[in-house]
Amino acid sequence: MRRTVPTKSGRAPSWADVTPRADFLGRREVIAGAAALAALGAGPARAKIAAQASAFSTDATPNTLEEITSYNNFYEFGWDKSDPMKNAHLMKADPWAIEIGGMVERPGTYDLADILATAPLEERIYRFRCVEAWSMVIPWIGFPLAALIDRVGAQPGAKYVAFTTLLRPNEMPGQRAPGIDWPYVEGLRLDEAMNPLTILASGLYGEEMPKQNGAPIRLVVPWKYGFKSIKSVVKITLTDKEPPTTWKTLQPREYGFYANVNPEVDHPRWSQATERKIGGGIFAAREPTLMFNGYADQVAGLYSGMDLRANY
Repeated sequence: MRRTVPTKSGRAPSWADVTPRADFLGRREVIAGAAALAALGAGPARAKIAAQASAFSTDATPNTLEEITSYNNFYEFGWDKSDPMKNAHLMKADPWAIEIGGMVERPGTYDLADILATAPLEERIYRFRCVEAWSMVIPWIGFPLAALIDRVGAQPGAKYVAFTTLLRPNEMPGQRAPGIDWPYVEGLRLDEAMNPLTILASGLYGEEMPKQNGAPIRLVVPWKYGFKSIKSVVKITLTDKEPPTTWKTLQPREYGFYANVNPEVDHPRWSQATERKIGGGIFAAREPTLMFNGYADQVAGLYSGMDLRANY
């Protein structure tokens, strides 16, 4: 029997208002975006998702649907930014289930419909910052990860949450190439996972999640670099030890476990002080990068007393 777990009360939002969808997505943009996606081979129309507005949304103007769905890092489908759009149609996203285990009171394999019934879906307009120093603003549809963790019951000794992406090389051609030890894995500290900004997203722009963006369900952690927001999640494990993460395993000098957006800590090969806004044009000035991607008021306390240079 499915149980709906309501969002915990007492979490004060940081923004008083939410930008209405009509303010940022006009009729012409919808038509243009749909036409562009069809031209790029996006496949059939996606299902609409009913979601309530969220006071956690930023008032920044979202990128277009075409920009969000055609400029992606999803290495399971290839290393070029356009490869996910070209190849993601190969992945079967239905049926889908997530195995939840480790230090939880109610382990099991939960089908997607059951997962999505955990809490009311919300539209969360979030800033998104890639470690490569480019950025977007994306209107996700999702619910707080904390609601799912509350539902399965974290055991007292749990300190971290580990995530695993789908492993299916016959449908994900990038997994047939060398360079990454598949499947892709990521992790958060438990208090990061329980922060109300951390969501599991199943859609964007009012429709179900496109495959190239992490269908059917992905993690979104807006104050961290994008590689922390693991896509196409099939496994969630609570543990008392810091879990391995793909990029830290590959290049520990360049990619740390925390991966918080920090303009004061450069990547070894480039500055993180500024960023390029996708859609701004080739002559657009770079924008200053905000500490914690602009979410410092909500998350800085998680790292009180920590050396953010050592814990990058």
